[in-house]
Parts: sequence; structure tokens; C-alpha cells
Amino acid sequence: MIEYLSDLLLKENYSVAILSRGYGRKTKGVRLATDEDTAETLGDEPYQFYRKYHSRSVPVVVAEERVLGVPEIIHHHPETQVILLDDAYQHRAIARNLNLLLTSFDRPFYRDWILPAGRLRESRSGAKRADVVIVTKCPENLSESQREQITHNVKMYTQEGTPVFFSSIHYGEPKPVFSTTELSEKVIAFSGIARPKLFQDYVRQHFLTQECITFADHHRYTEKDSKQLSKGAQQETGNISFITTEKDMVKLIDDPAEWQALPIFYLPIETRFLPDDTEFSLWIAQQLSESTSV
Repeated sequence: MIEYLSDLLLKENYSVAILSRGYGRKTKGVRLATDEDTAETLGDEPYQFYRKYHSRSVPVVVAEERVLGVPEIIHHHPETQVILLDDAYQHRAIARNLNLLLTSFDRPFYRDWILPAGRLRESRSGAKRADVVIVTKCPENLSESQREQITHNVKMYTQEGTPVFFSSIHYGEPKPVFSTTELSEKVIAFSGIARPKLFQDYVRQHFLTQECITFADHHRYTEKDSKQLSKGAQQETGNISFITTEKDMVKLIDDPAEWQALPIFYLPIETRFLPDDTEFSLWIAQQLSESTSV
């Protein structure tokens, strides 16, 4: 969603910056991303943002205390008009113009519970702070009646008039991580993301999948992991390629010595709104035009 919003705002000629906690990084404090950084110094998701947007002049900053990251952005990039806070709905130390509440189709917040019983970080009543609710990872064939029912359930917890939108995940064609080797007919999938089912289901549906290997979310890949994958490939007959996620790919590219011998491909990922993005784009444009800070 951060990438979707970045693309949308850049298209409208806004000066955008991204601020993230930088979960899983080895560094501490406020850090403005540069070409010297890696997934280990920024965290996998911020590094993915940086690789994708630094050529488009979008600064990426990581900070455990995000409130300290905002002055860093303004100091180095005073032209910034919009700061996108990644995964910060509960981070209320920073005043914001818009609160976007994301909830997944397969586990919407109105059917979930607070940790440790469920995955919610706060009670459902927190949805009242939302300026918009986006139901993510929906099937592309989501029916109108399904949308109406979900919208009804969501509005039981939000302020009156809060819009509800629906989005889905779209995977692109596999791209090689290290070389231009062609994708083999048989594949082994591996990933280290929080909820890999969507990725694994897609791979199984579109490729002759021999195995799906799951690592922990934000997993740091090692030589042992590359040997495990190589051994798994050797046990199969015929040529084997590996498929992983875009988030996992950024953790492999800067330490290729252990991995470049493996034919690894990744699936580019993007968010798409249902039935299209027209209504959401218009809503965002209206909100920003009414904002006194832009």
C-alpha cells in the first residue's frame, strides 16, 4: 500500500517521503537511507522502498521513534509535502492528516481479537480514528454482495460516513534475482513473510510447484539456508528454479556469494483496487486538496 500511495502521489506531482520503524534492522536510531544501506541496515521493507523510489527522489527514513524521523526528513528535504507513515496506525505521537486503516479480507478486524488471543494491537473501537478503511488481499472476483456485507460489518465500528474500499494483490511475471537464466518448468517456492498463504497459493496455481518452504517473517537468510535449498533441488529430477517474494529478494541481492549459483526468481507485487482505482484516487486527491499542510 505504501508503494501504491507513493506511485499515486508522485503521479500527481507531490513531493513524497516514507517514514518507517525499520523493523528487523541491525542499526539503531534515525537513519536516512543512502546507497550504502542494505536490508540489514534499514529493514527489508524500507530497503525495498528505497530501491524502488530513490531514483524518483523519494527519501526513506527509518526510526524506532518515528516522531524523531519527521524533523530529519524536513531538514534534509524541506520540499516534502506528504510523509507516508508505514504501519503506524497505533503510533499516535505524530499528528496526521489521514488515517488509513488496513484490514485483510481473510481476517477482518471485526472478527479478530486483541493479542495474544488474536492479531489486533488495540480494540476494535480504534477503527473510529480511521478516515478510510481498506480491505486488503481480496479475491479479484469479489462480488458486490460480498462488498456490501463487509462494508456493513466495518461501519459498525467506524465513524459515520467513513468510506470503505477493497483491494487485491497482483503478482507480476517472475524476474531473475541474479542472472538471466530461464525459469525452469518445476519450481520450489520459499518465503519469509508474516502470512505466506496467498503467495504460496499463487505459486501452486501458476507453476509446477514441488515444495513451498516457509521461514519466519523478516528472516535473515544465511549460507545454511542456501545449502538447504540447493539440497532440496538436488533431490528432484530435472531442472529446478526457485521462486520467492519481492520482500525476500531484497535480503538476497546484497550478499550474492552464497546465493548467485541458485536460479532464483522473485514475483513483483502491487496493490490494485476493486473494481478499479478511480474512486480511491479521487478520494485521496480530495483529501489532500483540503489539507492545510499540503
